[in-house]
Amino acid sequence: MLSKAIENALNNQIKIEAESSQIYLAMACWAEVKGLEGVASFMYAQSDEEREHMLKLVKFVNERGGHAKISELAAPNVTFTSFKEMFEMLFEHEVFVSSSINELVHISLEEKDYATHNFLQWYVAEQIEEEAVARTILDKINLIGDDKGGLYLFDRDIQNLTVTSASAEGLQ
Repeated sequence: MLSKAIENALNNQIKIEAESSQIYLAMACWAEVKGLEGVASFMYAQSDEEREHMLKLVKFVNERGGHAKISELAAPNVTFTSFKEMFEMLFEHEVFVSSSINELVHISLEEKDYATHNFLQWYVAEQIEEEAVARTILDKINLIGDDKGGLYLFDRDIQNLTVTSASAEGLQ
């Protein structure tokens, strides 16, 4: 059984994950109309992944005797001055999500809800990976600079980008 504090915090995280999916979707749309098909493909896949994160939380809340709430979402930014700005915003958002997950872990320990704490460890590891991917992408963008040929190659290669974080290795 979930305490009200845990249920409320998890419902807040459900909203954050849903908004994350929308943010990635807005970025995919922007990239697609700018001719960045690789970036768009990457963003569409990330949007789907964030929705899966949300659904995993929804199921957990409901299975533990709570009631998952689907709430109104904040509209995402839909325009960017550059693909670099877009990825910088993405990285900042992932850091925000990590902070939110860490707060959830903290609440679960305060409430002595070890089942929720155990469940959240997947999200902790996932956020380490999300931040690592965003950092890697920003490193590549900084290497490219203003080189249009580099942008072309980046757009083509991002579809196959794989980053394995140290935390993910132990989970396999």
